[in-house]
Amino acid sequence: MRTVAEFEAAARQRLDPAHYDYFAGGAQDEITLRENESAYKRLRLVPRVLRGSDKRDLSIELLGTPSSMPILIAPTAFHRLAHADGELATARAAARAGTIMIVSMAATTAIEDIAAAAREVAPDPGLWFQLYLQPDLEFTEAIVRRAENAGVKAFVVTVDSPVLGRRERDDRNDFHDLPPGLAVENLRNIGENRSGGNASHVRDIVMSAGLNWDHIAWLQSKTKLPVLIKGVLHAEDARLAVHHGVAGIVVSNHGGRQLDTVPATIDVLPEIAAAIGGAMPVLLDGGIRRGTDVVKALALGADAVGVGRPVVWGLAAGGREGVSEVLELLRADFDQALAMCGGRQPADLTPDQVRR
Repeated sequence: MRTVAEFEAAARQRLDPAHYDYFAGGAQDEITLRENESAYKRLRLVPRVLRGSDKRDLSIELLGTPSSMPILIAPTAFHRLAHADGELATARAAARAGTIMIVSMAATTAIEDIAAAAREVAPDPGLWFQLYLQPDLEFTEAIVRRAENAGVKAFVVTVDSPVLGRRERDDRNDFHDLPPGLAVENLRNIGENRSGGNASHVRDIVMSAGLNWDHIAWLQSKTKLPVLIKGVLHAEDARLAVHHGVAGIVVSNHGGRQLDTVPATIDVLPEIAAAIGGAMPVLLDGGIRRGTDVVKALALGADAVGVGRPVVWGLAAGGREGVSEVLELLRADFDQALAMCGGRQPADLTPDQVRR
């Protein structure tokens, strides 16, 4: 398979229709879901010439974590719905690719097991942990400690979910819970025997409409690891992130799965990057399907991008090998686009190389 679209088609053939809809779907009319991809099609690249380099260096470092390329694995839940090996396969593929995997708090495999799988491939894998701050701060701190002990290198706090978005595909399919035998393992009560417990001992993720900057400060006081916030779409929130000393932001609309009709992430990126002014790393997810998409995002101010659904399609289509193929496809596609834009490394890309 040569494109992400081909992997999606293969995944759709293999997945239960309700599970495909869970991964593929968005909120309500799915306007933002479609915009995340179509926005890239409205952007045109303007290459630079006679800046030749026979070899390019795609590697970057984010908050002390090296990555072989500026293409990371965004946090996505429930990988075992896509393949029996679930997050274990994804972690092994990420470690093989030398890129950062942001592990979802809603993983269907425990963070300890994910980290162990990654270390089978690389001695010091780049694992970050996505976190929903829970109203029960004592339990939240226990999750933080568990992730730290597993060896994660940063926390990425999702801040765009005061309530859960309405996903009408899931409503039509009556898909609102994991099937028997699967559970959100990182929410299994601390001290439970993970192999012997059952889903009744696993807490639900609670969305907190009362989440505010004080909660971010609380987390910063509880860990020495970098704390990023994910779900920023407004430039003023980016400025506040700088003011509150967070380590980085992720420009994200939750893959179009929360509030429908918000802008595509690439459309708000330039204003947010300008507001940040280089004070911290800016990541972006949503709609990345081609190497040219990566080039456009980096040129407009992102330090790296995250891919979610493409990884799930690779996982469903071919397990670990499928994820590896998707990551290498995107790497090669980005490398080619970077070369044709006259760049030797990601930092060579500039805003004047993108036009509407």
